[in-house]
Amino acid sequence: MRLPEKFEILVVTLSDRASDGKYEDRSGPAICEKISEYLGSIDWRFKISTAIIPDDAGILRNMLLKAGNEFNIIFTTGGTGIGPRDITVETVAPLMKKTIPGIMEFIRVKYGSVKPNALLSGGVAGIIGNSLVYTLPGSVRAVEEYMSEITKTLKHTILMQYGIDDHPAH
Repeated sequence: MRLPEKFEILVVTLSDRASDGKYEDRSGPAICEKISEYLGSIDWRFKISTAIIPDDAGILRNMLLKAGNEFNIIFTTGGTGIGPRDITVETVAPLMKKTIPGIMEFIRVKYGSVKPNALLSGGVAGIIGNSLVYTLPGSVRAVEEYMSEITKTLKHTILMQYGIDDHPAH
């Protein structure tokens, strides 16, 4: 398999208030900024699409089933906690054909050791359709923390996903 000439990226913000226009989405743009910086730094071409949707499992599920065949990478932000409207993890996890638990576990442990509330996020990572998917919390600070760790492994993760061996020969 070959890497795409241009990576199609989808950033989905889950927020009842932002989708109603009562709150300005800041976490979605923070993901866009971080992924743009990273992909630019490794000279990979990309296009980012964004969406803001309410905390609605049906809308998210339908969007991901369609997007999993159209996008290379999908990030969600919001809805990873334990509140009554937090539906992201429970909606996304069953759709994954492969999971990547280590990255999210590491992020929770690293930041949770300093700020225990970070341990309350249930974010997951894996593959839906042909898309690499990461579910991030809805705060800008959390997005910055998660993206700083995700980008450390992102190139290798993508190469593995496409069956490209970038390990040095022994």
